[in-house]
Amino acid sequence: MRLVNIGFGNMINASRLVAVVSPESAPIKRIIQESKERGTLIDATHGRRTRAVLITDSDHVVLSYLQCETVANRLHDESDDNDIWEAENED
Repeated sequence: MRLVNIGFGNMINASRLVAVVSPESAPIKRIIQESKERGTLIDATHGRRTRAVLITDSDHVVLSYLQCETVANRLHDESDDNDIWEAENED
């Protein structure tokens, strides 16, 4: 399992991530509102402005204060140990 830092020490499982999108468009705002009503919204902004919306394969929606590009770079940059950790599966 590969965990990616999405800000403030919060991590997300990279293999469960479906999309990283900007929160500016009306369809994404609707997705956020519907997720809030269903109880599947995770706010990891710590009160800051939402700059990236992360959508998972379990229909959870995660809000991050990091830019979309920053999150995408952290997903692809496996050489930076501060942003990505490899964890062994303890099954």
